[in-house]
Parts: sequence; C-alpha cells; structure tokens
Amino acid sequence: MNILILNHYAGSPEMGMEFRPYYFAREWIKMGHRVDIIAADHSHLRRVNPTVDHDFQEQTIDGIHYHWIQTGTYEGNGAKRAMTMFRFVSKLWLKTKKIINDLSPDVVIASSTYPLDTYVGQRIRRLSKKKVKLIHEVHDMWPATLIEIGGMSKWHPFVVAMQIGENSAYKHSDKVVSLPPLAKDYMVQHGLRPDKFVEIPNGVVVEDWENPLPLPKEHQEALTKLKEDGKYIVGYFGGHALSNALEVLIDCAEQIKDDAVHFVLVGDGVEKAGLISMAERKGLKDVTFLDSIDKLAIPTLCKRFDVIYMGAKQSPLYRFGLAMNKMIDGMMAGIPMVCAITTPESPISKYNCGMMVDSMDASGIIDAILTIKNMEADALGRMRENAKKAALSQYSYHILSKRFESIFV
Repeated sequence: MNILILNHYAGSPEMGMEFRPYYFAREWIKMGHRVDIIAADHSHLRRVNPTVDHDFQEQTIDGIHYHWIQTGTYEGNGAKRAMTMFRFVSKLWLKTKKIINDLSPDVVIASSTYPLDTYVGQRIRRLSKKKVKLIHEVHDMWPATLIEIGGMSKWHPFVVAMQIGENSAYKHSDKVVSLPPLAKDYMVQHGLRPDKFVEIPNGVVVEDWENPLPLPKEHQEALTKLKEDGKYIVGYFGGHALSNALEVLIDCAEQIKDDAVHFVLVGDGVEKAGLISMAERKGLKDVTFLDSIDKLAIPTLCKRFDVIYMGAKQSPLYRFGLAMNKMIDGMMAGIPMVCAITTPESPISKYNCGMMVDSMDASGIIDAILTIKNMEADALGRMRENAKKAALSQYSYHILSKRFESIFV
C-alpha cells in the first residue's frame, strides 16, 4: 500500500524530533509498504532543518520519501508560527491533485500537532479515483492545550479555527489514533464515533537499546564517582522547562533525610540556570547537573540510575492520561520510576514498575524514593522485570506498527 503521512514537524534521527513518523514509516517499509511524508522545511523541534529551495523537494531517508514544503521560519509560539501552519495546509490544499497524481495514496495519516491538516486529508480522499482511508492522529490535545495551558480564550479566532478543525477531524476520519490514552470520552463529545477511537502510544526502538552509544566522558566520570562513593542515584533526563517542575526535585534534595541519595539532572532548557542557582543558594551537595546527551546514549544513561524520576506541574490536561517517551525509556531500561504527575492512571501503575505520586508533592516523592530504595531484592527484581516485559510486549515499534497497520489494511 501507499501510505502518506502529513506531519508539519516530522523529523528523523539525524535531524531531530519528531521521531514518531520516521519510526512507524521505517517499520511499514519493512512490511512492504511505500511511505511518503510531507513536512515543513522548518520546525522548532529539529536540531537540523533541511535546505529547501522549492515546494515538494524530495529527499529519501532510510527508504522513506520526504517531501518538503517551504513554510518560513519562526521562533516561539507567536503569529509567525501560526502563519507557517496556515501556509503548510493551504499549499497542500492547492496541490491536492498533484499529491494524488504523484503519490497515489491508499492511506492518509493526518498527523501534525494541530488539526488543520485533516482538511487536506479529507480533500485527498474526496478527489481520489480510488478508495482512500483517512486516519487522524492526535499527539497533543489541541485546542485544549492552548486554552488550559496557554491561557487563550476559547473565542480567540485561532482557537476557534483549531476547534472547528478538531471537530471536523473526529467527525470525518475513518479512524482516530490517539497518543493520550484517556481521550476517548472527550473526542466523542466533539463528534467522534466511539468505535473509531484507537490508542497507539509512542514506542521504543529495541535495536537502539541493543547497540547504545556510550556516555560523554564528563557523564561517565561523574556517575562513576558517585557510585564509587556509594551513592543511590535518582536520575532525571529531558527538558528543563517550567512544565517539568524540576524545582520540586531540588526541594526533595534539601528535605530528604538520607545522605546516600544523590540527584542527577541531565538535559538543558530555559530553567536550567535557575535550577542550578537554586541548588547553590540552598548549599546542596547532593545534586549534579549534566548536559543533554544524544538520544542513542539514553539506554547507557538509564542503566546508571537506581531510580528514574519524572514529573510535571498540575494540569487539567493530564486527565487524558500520560504519553511520555521517558516513561517508556525507563520501562525499557528496567529501572523503577517515580512519577509525580496527577493523572487518573498510568503505565507505571498498570504494570507495577514504579510509584505514582501527585504533582509537586515533595514529601510524596521522597517517600516513594525511599520506599524503592529500601525494597527487598525480590520485590525490586519483580518491579524491574515488570518494566522491561511491558516495554517489549506493549511498546516496541515493531509491535505498534503492526497494530497501526491493522486499522487500514
């Protein structure tokens, strides 16, 4: 089959995020399908953006046919970014017949963060001479995120446009694939027929865990020294943004009554300098900050941790459940996790591979860390085994791609 993915922000391992379209495409190619991805030439998520001098410029990466659309550059989340969205969708709308003639898709997956690409998918389905299945993929809950996190009015023209697009996607798609696992009721309220909902999370590339990259020298030396000193390492890796609520981890380092526990934060972000200053003001000696590392070195890093921490500020959006890559990484590593996010349910609870506490609950985080630290070997071993088993059986891209394929073949 010819599979067409519309994803404004699609990337690759070399370019950077988003990775999901690449990993699914690679698996589908192994199954004998052809995969084309239409994406914008600029994305704030990528480390490296392609050099593009005309629309639909083609580039083949690992057998995947990328088609780049010139949309312009932007910084932040202002009007310039919004314009790139409308430019991307309008160009595809105007060139729908070219897309049909050149790519002849059997399946269209509308997969941009924002829902407006559904209109292009619906137009391709309507104008094609053969039957085309349209799948809408939801990464983030737009426009709910804009309202509940961004503070925008639901009557703002941009939000209204996104809401109309979201409702149209739910009403007119053949299937809706959702990363947030608990979004079904919300989607039904906005026009989705219940039997069209399919949850397919992000996954793990097993091969990357079998042949990981080594850690940078600085990281190796720091973590080795901590282990030689008998430290119990609570590790965090990822962005250092307001939403990650890492200040509560600094509070934990100040309040915990166990000198063996040491906190290691790996990554970068706008809040990192402030977090370092906060730790210095408190005179904390049990917190280490390290730079971000290559994604392919994450398996090596995780195995240096005794516990993996993740958290977030309180948000009504977590009523839709968790779809965090670092949670899946922690499971694949077989390392117990402490997750401080208020949510109805999570894979950590479902598969008994760590402990859940409420967002920003420092005392709860400390209790969870010490509970795992003092756990008997048999119980700890079962927790580790549960995590690895769940990752391999539920979150391998090899398995997820087959589940995804089953809804359109």
